[in-house]
Amino acid sequence: MNDAIEDIAARIVAAVSGSAAGTDGELVPYTDPLTVPPVIRPGRDERQVIGIALRPTWVRMHSQLPPTLMWGYGGSVPGPTIEVRRGQRVRVDWTNRIPPGSPHPVTAVAVERVPGQADPHNRPGRQGAEPDGDVAALPARSVTGLHGAPAGGGDDIRPDDAVEYGCTQRAEYPNDHRAVQWWYRDHARGISRWNAYAGLVGTYLVRDDEEDALGLPSGEREVPLILADRNLDREDEAAGGRLSGRLLHKTTLVTREHPETGRPVTLPFLGPYTTVNGTIWPYLDVVDGWYRFRMVNASNARVYDLVLVDDEDNPVPGVVHLIGGDGGLLPRPVPVDFGFGAPLTIAPAERLDLLLDFRALAGRRVRLVNKAAGQAPGVPDAAWDVPYPQVMEFRVARGEGTDAFALPAVLSRSCRRSEPEDRGFRRRLVVLTPPTTAGGGGRPELWEMEELDDARARPPAPGVVQVRGPDGAVRTYRRTARRAGDGPGFAVREGTDEEWSLLNLGAPLCPVHIPLADCRVAGREAYAVDGFDPALGGTRAPVAYDGGRRIPVPPGEQGWKDVFRVAGGEMVRVRGRFAGAYGRFAYRCTVLEHADAGMERPFVVLPDEVPGFTGGE
Repeated sequence: MNDAIEDIAARIVAAVSGSAAGTDGELVPYTDPLTVPPVIRPGRDERQVIGIALRPTWVRMHSQLPPTLMWGYGGSVPGPTIEVRRGQRVRVDWTNRIPPGSPHPVTAVAVERVPGQADPHNRPGRQGAEPDGDVAALPARSVTGLHGAPAGGGDDIRPDDAVEYGCTQRAEYPNDHRAVQWWYRDHARGISRWNAYAGLVGTYLVRDDEEDALGLPSGEREVPLILADRNLDREDEAAGGRLSGRLLHKTTLVTREHPETGRPVTLPFLGPYTTVNGTIWPYLDVVDGWYRFRMVNASNARVYDLVLVDDEDNPVPGVVHLIGGDGGLLPRPVPVDFGFGAPLTIAPAERLDLLLDFRALAGRRVRLVNKAAGQAPGVPDAAWDVPYPQVMEFRVARGEGTDAFALPAVLSRSCRRSEPEDRGFRRRLVVLTPPTTAGGGGRPELWEMEELDDARARPPAPGVVQVRGPDGAVRTYRRTARRAGDGPGFAVREGTDEEWSLLNLGAPLCPVHIPLADCRVAGREAYAVDGFDPALGGTRAPVAYDGGRRIPVPPGEQGWKDVFRVAGGEMVRVRGRFAGAYGRFAYRCTVLEHADAGMERPFVVLPDEVPGFTGGE
């Protein structure tokens, strides 16, 4: 181990051991209480309009830090939790009250990785990099999208319709959906990675009678947990000064150059500090009973691998139960015992509905940590991918022992699994390409594909992909769209069922969000993708199904979802019904740096009668 790595490891150990803030400005974990956002419960009058203003606000992210300038909904970070009943139509005026000329809260820099040294992007401070003046001068443009909601195309995420100071974006949400957790955030095209990072996120809950009948923990025992990683600047970079509290968006330029541009490839943002509801490494006082936690990963790019541990970093079994995900309640509870350190994974934009049973933990403290790859829970890694594994701490006090809640055997009978023979599916293929692909400009892309018959197939060729499926047959596809600015390629009939296959040809792990439709994972399949040639931008040999590498669908994916993690060499098949709204929508990678770089595609949902007149599908 060289001196640089030893120095990094020593600093990590000092920080994790809970030492007081020292000359390098590290923070003591579990110092500050968890903040719970305010709640807005609209009345039943459908003429009522909820007004929520986007404003600059000062936030104390940790008691050892000075206040941090952020942007918040309604003056809070995260924004208020909006809570409605199923079928309760709500209108929201999202009004931009961020004054013209206000400095953007985020300092953006890019640093280059030096060969043989640890990746610097996860360290606090700029390491001498100059701030990006274009980001500092950005006008405060915003557009708020309600992620997961089946709303009309005019009320869904409209990244091009950003509003400036004094202007209002009015959205109407019918909320005709089973009990669920959605969430809202800024989606302004090209700059959402900085606007959402500045604090523009919040939770949205829909209630219904089926959920009520379960008697789940509620009130103070139902707590939203919005996870987001952050980085911080230092007061005096040259002197290695203390943390300033200023938000720092630091990305890494990797030394491999893209063959077309000749420029380094920029990796997405990952920050060293985990915030929960806007506070770095908070604690929550609980009593020895059941609690419900509504979790969303609001990070730009970080995937969390969560484990509940005790004071000695040993996993704590029998406490955590997964009861729901993106689209609502699961059919049955899923126990999460962290066997062999197996974590509970949550990618950007995913939601987890968790029950925690603290009844046997009175007088103890347990901690939620982010497990580093190849490390035991609670142990950081010297590569700085997870320099600080801390997330939050639960301090369990002895209550009155009157918690009568019992974990239901069945959660949702409306969450039934549809089998392939139940109904026909319109099938589509979307491929995710590596950042070195010709014509991609050093970025991963989403390609929409159409199948060719033998007479039209001319591989190998740019944009042509051959796939050998589980049945051994080779099918040939050609690219029909690749960029966000390309016109809509998929025309979907409202109320119809579709199966989308998402095939990763070597891109980084991408969580793909499909709006409007609640989908089920029909299968995860392994593929050998070495036949895809990035320099060509197509396959020289078919990418082939790998039957020797099984990828089971985990229990947490047995319910309805709208975000799907797609790893390299993997095809994820998802099925859903596109119903409840018409208009133009966009599916995207939920890594904000990828989406802002164009990794999203529009599609149109039309009334069933319309496609026949327009020539659509």
